[in-house]
This record gives sequence, C-alpha cells and structure tokens, in this order.
Amino acid sequence: MASHRRPKQPSRTRVTVLTATAAAAVALTSQAAQAQPKPSKSEVKEKVDKLYEEAEAATEKYNGAKEQQSKLQKQVDAIQDKVARGQDELNTLRDGLGSVASAQYRSGGIDPAVQLFLSSDPDTYLDKASALDQLGAKQTEALNEIQAKQRTLAQQRKEAQDKLGDLADTRKQLGAKKKEVQTKLAAAQKLLNSLTAQERAALSADESRANRDNSRADLGNSVPASQRAGAAFAAAQSKIGSPYVYGASGPSSFDCSGLTSWAYSQAGVSIPRTSQSQANAGTRIYSQSGLQQGDLVIFYGDMHHVGLYAGNGQVLHAPKPGASVRYESINNMPFQFGVRI
Repeated sequence: MASHRRPKQPSRTRVTVLTATAAAAVALTSQAAQAQPKPSKSEVKEKVDKLYEEAEAATEKYNGAKEQQSKLQKQVDAIQDKVARGQDELNTLRDGLGSVASAQYRSGGIDPAVQLFLSSDPDTYLDKASALDQLGAKQTEALNEIQAKQRTLAQQRKEAQDKLGDLADTRKQLGAKKKEVQTKLAAAQKLLNSLTAQERAALSADESRANRDNSRADLGNSVPASQRAGAAFAAAQSKIGSPYVYGASGPSSFDCSGLTSWAYSQAGVSIPRTSQSQANAGTRIYSQSGLQQGDLVIFYGDMHHVGLYAGNGQVLHAPKPGASVRYESINNMPFQFGVRI
C-alpha cells in the first residue's frame, strides 16, 4: 500500500539562505550594470557614423547587384526573344520541307524508267525529271538548314538557362546586401535610441546645422573640366538639400553614386551606377591640385564613396543617412583619386 506521508518542508533557515543568495545575485547584477558607464553622445555619434559608413559600403554593393540584375534580365529577355523567333523560323522550314516532300512524292511515286516508257511525250517527262532533281536538291538544302537552326536553338536555350542561373544568384546577392544595409542602419538607430531625448535633439540639430552651413561654399575661380562636366555639376547643385536615401538615384533623393550618375545623365552622359565602376569611367587624376569642377572624386580604399569636385578644395556629394546633398571639404574623407569623364 502506497505511503501518504506529507513531504518534508524546507527549514526556515534554508529559505532564509536562499532568499539572501538571490538578493545578493540581484545586487551584483545591478552593480555590474552600474559599473558599465553609459556611452557619451560623442561616442555614440562616432559609432553611428562608422555604422553609416559600413552601410554605405554595403549600399554600393547592393547597387552593383541591382545593376547586374537589370543587365542580366535584359540579356535573358533578348535571348528568349531570339529563341522564340528561331522556333518560328524552324517551324516554317519544317512546313516548307513537308511541301517539298509532298511534291516529290507526287512526281516520283513511279520508277523513272517506267515513267519514261509510259510517257507519250518524252520531252515533257524529261522536264519533270529535271524538276524532280531540283526538288531533291531543295529538300537536302532544307534539311541542312533545319539541322543548323536546331543547333542554334539548342545553343541559345543553353545560354538562356545559364543566364537565368546567373540571374537567380544575383537576386540572392541583392537580398543579402539589402539585409546587410538594413542591419547596419537598424544598429545605428538602436544606438541613437540609447541616448536621451535631449541628446538626440542635440545631434539632430548638429546635423541640420551642418546641412545648412554646408549648402554654401566658396568655390573660388573654378573651371569645369568640360562643358558636360559643367552641366553635370550644375545639375547636382540643383539638388543641394535633397536627402540621402540608400539605393536612390533621383530625382528627389540620392545615395552617393546615385547623385553622380543622375547628374551626368542630365548632361547627356551615361556613366556606371556604382562608385567602384565610376572609378574606371574615365581618366584618373591622382593629384588634388589637378582636379577641375565636375570631376568625380573617389574616397576610401574600397572606393565606396564618390562625389563631384566643386572647386577650392570642396566636394559636392550625398554624404550619409540623415544628411542632405551638400558641400564638404575634400579632406573630410580619405581621398583616393579623381576621375575625369
């Protein structure tokens, strides 16, 4: 028979010890939290700026994947259009071959010697025989053409399949880069949210002041690198104050390479979409003293930022999230080289 003895209750001494231990743990945790000093506004700003820089580098990779996706999609569409037209041509050739075969059958259904023997008009027969030979030659030619067309179609279908595979890979890259950008921006926002409302307001005021103060610049006696460079620079000037938005290329918001590619397109010049590709779009100028207004200016070792040289040591660019298109000193970022389009 099962025992119904009451379970032993913990002693009052044991409960007291456990309670004291738990309280001590809470106190230690609280002390550890207090021991870690809260980052200052300037430290948060430094970390946020670093995250924005990393987000911009990822943005340029995102732009590159997006541009590659667009090119691949056009190539796939063109190849598939060729395949469709080629299939129509193949069907026409096959129909033509069927007509030749039918005519040959009608003309050559009886042994040629018997046809000549039975013919009441040998001359007419010989004319028919000549026509029959021509039909045979046309049939052979049509067969060769059909085989060639089939080989071409097979190659084009294989090319389309390969391009579709590349397109799928590029779309994966696009998604990964977009996620990377969003992760960096979310981390920056989390840091900003750790500040007090007063500190956030102060940072926002600093950025607004920078946008306002840097919307004007002493450009000296700047001379455009060319008529088109001058037109591109004037187009970019018209967008001073427009917000930075990752992946944007105008007309109301821009990222760094979006601004430069849009500006040059207004001057009738097509340049690549990303800063890394724009770095190879013209003649490189390694001396700042050799730059002229409208030249592209490439920054950072991985070339993830680009602006337009404005003159007098100033660059016009779309700086980062939270900032607007504005002038800044060319020395605010690590200069690599200029590019004359």
